[in-house]
Amino acid sequence: MVEFVTSVYLGLMFISIYMMSFFIILTVKNRKRLFSYPKPNLGYNISVIVPAFNEEESIEETIRNVMACDYPMNNFQVIVVNDGSTDKTKEIVGRLLKKYSNLELLNKKNSGKADSLNQAIKIANGDLIAVTDADSFPSKESLKKLTGYFDDKKVAAVTSFVSVRNKEGNLYGKVQALEYMIMGWNRKLLDFIDSVYVTNGPLSLYRKDYVVKVGGFDKDSITEDIDITWNLLSKGYKTGMCLDARVSTVVPTTFKKWFRQRVRWGIGGIQALKKYKHKFLRRGLFGRFVMPFVFLSIFLSIGGFAFSSYILGKAFLTRILTTGYSIASNISLFHMQEINLIPSVMIFYFIILFFSSLIYYRYVLTKTKFYNRITFGRFLNLIFYMLVFLAFYPIIWYATFYRYLKKDFRW
Repeated sequence: MVEFVTSVYLGLMFISIYMMSFFIILTVKNRKRLFSYPKPNLGYNISVIVPAFNEEESIEETIRNVMACDYPMNNFQVIVVNDGSTDKTKEIVGRLLKKYSNLELLNKKNSGKADSLNQAIKIANGDLIAVTDADSFPSKESLKKLTGYFDDKKVAAVTSFVSVRNKEGNLYGKVQALEYMIMGWNRKLLDFIDSVYVTNGPLSLYRKDYVVKVGGFDKDSITEDIDITWNLLSKGYKTGMCLDARVSTVVPTTFKKWFRQRVRWGIGGIQALKKYKHKFLRRGLFGRFVMPFVFLSIFLSIGGFAFSSYILGKAFLTRILTTGYSIASNISLFHMQEINLIPSVMIFYFIILFFSSLIYYRYVLTKTKFYNRITFGRFLNLIFYMLVFLAFYPIIWYATFYRYLKKDFRW
């Protein structure tokens, strides 16, 4: 049994250190061109689609940010899809129609985001389709910086770098702000090996013809942004990511909303793995790298948590039983020979993983200008993210599989 537990631990540690080394090597190799992007091509017509369901609090600011983008207005169309909102979303957009001549409003019954996007594509006149959430706010040059990628005819989609708008609200916002920075950085690294497997909802740009060709956004997927990316990759198209094209978004600031969001993301990932399972380990980067990478990430998260729970649970139970026996037998609870100052192989590999991750994350946060300087409080936030947030995140996967097996795909 001891040999088995040791083998499992070493296997998990090997995968963890290997994946961390993989991203560190990609960072070192591409450090001089992380923020570079192809020269913008303003000759494309762009249709920006903003799906909205009960977004009265943010829809006006989103539209104003989109309209402020540095892009020729004669090549720029904005379509807001009111997906059966029951609040004042329709009225707010209706008022803005008088101000912006290139703004259009599409009203429809509530049928989900994917269907909203598909309906808008039918009336879109752009060569490129930009999708932005109704609670996201593109920066002025974000769209322009994404267009140059499409001069490569194989490119079907390019995504942006997302930052958290409400990061100062509470601990949830602060921790997610760290997470989004690191997640966006890693996504850019995957761009260098043509393996960007998520074009995010806050702001992504698609080649309209290719999206139509693969059947549009899947209405049965709970995460349409993951599915459309996998669909495009599975057909041999390329995706990309621009680290200098920024968009800010509003994240959940309560545990319940955050948990539901992450479970939805997890279900979407499982749906994608199941839908495209026939491509697993098949020819091309999508089958031989992207799908195994996602699968290993999930396996590592669940396996690491299960193993840690087993080790801690066993140690705790052993200590309780030993303590009870010692008290009943009037034996000392503590013996000097139990002290072992020689670190075990488990601790050794954990220390390697912890400090390599700490150095890597510190570098990422510095280069993205998330922190101008690391204060003691910010350092504690980073430690909390590494030791608490990431350690307990796998619980979401257990909830995800539970809901998936129940076929509970509610948002």
